[in-house]
Amino acid sequence: MARHTDLDQLAINTVRTLTMDAIQKSQSGHPGTPMGAAPTAYALWQRVLRYDPADPGWINRDRFVLSSGHASMLLYSLIHLAGIKAAAPSYEGETRDAVTLQDIETFRQAGSRCPGHPEYGWTSGVETTTGPLGQGVATSVGMAAAGRWLGATYNRPGFDIFDFNVYALCGDGDMMEGIASEAASLAGHLKLSNLCWIYDSNRVTIEGHTDIAFTEDVGARFLAYGWNVTTVGDPNDPLLLDRAYRVFHETTDRPTLIIVHSHIGYGAPHKQDSPTAHGEPLGAEEVRLTKEFFGFSPDKNFVVPDGVREHFTANMGARGTKAHRAWDENFARYRAQYPDLGDQIERIRGRGLPEGWEKALPSFAPSASGMSTRDASGKVLNALAQRIPWIVGGAADLSPSTKTRLVFEFAGDFQPGGNIGDYRGRNMHFGVREHAMCAMVNGMTLTGLRAFGSGFLIFTDYARGAIRLSSLMELPVMHVWTHDSIGVGEDGPTHQPIEQILSLRAIPGMVVIRPADANEMAEAYRVVLQLGNRPAALICSRQALPIVDRSQFAAASGLAKGAYVLADAPDGKPDVILIASGSEVSLCIASRDRLAAEKIAARVVSMPSWELFDAQDQAYRDTVLPPSVSARVTVEEGSTLGWHRYAGERGVVLGMHSFGMSAPIKVVAEHFGFTTDHVVAAAKRAMGRTN
Repeated sequence: MARHTDLDQLAINTVRTLTMDAIQKSQSGHPGTPMGAAPTAYALWQRVLRYDPADPGWINRDRFVLSSGHASMLLYSLIHLAGIKAAAPSYEGETRDAVTLQDIETFRQAGSRCPGHPEYGWTSGVETTTGPLGQGVATSVGMAAAGRWLGATYNRPGFDIFDFNVYALCGDGDMMEGIASEAASLAGHLKLSNLCWIYDSNRVTIEGHTDIAFTEDVGARFLAYGWNVTTVGDPNDPLLLDRAYRVFHETTDRPTLIIVHSHIGYGAPHKQDSPTAHGEPLGAEEVRLTKEFFGFSPDKNFVVPDGVREHFTANMGARGTKAHRAWDENFARYRAQYPDLGDQIERIRGRGLPEGWEKALPSFAPSASGMSTRDASGKVLNALAQRIPWIVGGAADLSPSTKTRLVFEFAGDFQPGGNIGDYRGRNMHFGVREHAMCAMVNGMTLTGLRAFGSGFLIFTDYARGAIRLSSLMELPVMHVWTHDSIGVGEDGPTHQPIEQILSLRAIPGMVVIRPADANEMAEAYRVVLQLGNRPAALICSRQALPIVDRSQFAAASGLAKGAYVLADAPDGKPDVILIASGSEVSLCIASRDRLAAEKIAARVVSMPSWELFDAQDQAYRDTVLPPSVSARVTVEEGSTLGWHRYAGERGVVLGMHSFGMSAPIKVVAEHFGFTTDHVVAAAKRAMGRTN
């Protein structure tokens, strides 16, 4: 057991004073939690965390997630003092520390590596973007699950290539959020013993002491979840912290919750346990008094005393360097003995794909009766997952409906063991937990897997926070959403998405693809798997859609450009352009035939992805939607918002202006005007014709 020295206390107080100075200078931020939790986090980093500051991307590093993202100065101070090096692409190749003292001095200012909440990809040492409370802990469950999968899949006797632990520091706000409960429940079921949540229970939130709204027994709740629970009554007692972390390491059959009863703003003489200390700067006088209390000069700011950085290097740094070097040597022997597995791990590290993976993509014969795009998605996903072993994922209790279950031999279920599966299983069962599912998929992707989650499109509303973060972090997450429109029929308005596709398109960086048939779905996966830094939402139909005869119409590979001319006027000079996505494309093909019978030449444009189309150069976009053809009709069974930019001033936008209705699919389509009669009439209206 390590002895707590004066230098340890000096380092802890340095974290506190850097926090106070940064927040006071910026006149913005939360000083309370960083000050109160400093001993807890310090003990973890200095004595426990296996992390090489020289290589923050080491694949077998322990992960530390600051779920209480408002306490970001705690993390930035630790990153600075530990000397973590810059590795994120956003540093643009610059050789420097991840967080310099200047970054801390410019906390919450433009360009600083110390933004208000930790941002993955912007600051090395930040494992995931945390801001919305509960997201960090839920994401950490995905990281721990990925760690277990990687270990079960790739470890061999004598080669523990993957054995990292995941730690998440959270607070009262995290514990109140529903997503944390969802994730904790599943983590307990999965017996993720490599997962440790450290609950800094300071009993203060923005509005005041937690007893105004939060009086439950958190420990009892987690015991019911199947967690091991241990308590630290005084975080300033290093022996208690050492004991708690040792309990975690000795627990092999369940995750661990360490409840630390801290005092917010510890050390601030007049504001300890004050809500003010939580949500705003302490004030100049309080900062002076606190520095004097800690033995620091009240007249000096942003001070790192001699010996503090060196102390981190001698402990956390030396431990991480030694562990990393031993791992590299072991991995070199592993690669020599298991070259194929070693190659897979290298590709996982670089977010690469196996050679020839595209050969697994199936093609589908033309069919008037066709198949649903959810069925096509399932077939494509299964084919690709056999070629790409690190595709792992599942559904929020809906895989029979979303068709995302991997059914090939040895796919298996990710379970804690016994006769129902083991950690090598590729099928994740998230239960009815949409929000936690998406956060966990983020965590799995952050760990290197090509992870996917699925559910009904309407339930993206239940998972919005985590979906948004997948894009904010630029993660190549695969979201598979089915039951995409009023075509759900009898399930009625509660299950018929109207504004959901639009809301996904509104997320910066998200690639939304709504294929029109099975072959477009195959091409969609081709595109999605090559996205290295953007998430994708695949929007799938429940109902069968005709499989287009590509010998008569354009190749489905046009999907890669977001929109393409599927069927054109005989001379390439259309009178009107019909533009649609998904199931409505076949409606436009049928309408084109009706218009041809009336001597009106129509072009049908399949537009599965606005984002991909908008990324093309103007010349290509003009070949698909010639400016000279102003008569246009867009057709999509969803919100009309946004379609006018493709329809143009004279165009007609057919879509939904209300919620749906419960009735058979044909009745619903006719009621809302998704018929050839309405499309033909709209085409004539766009052309200025009245009949």
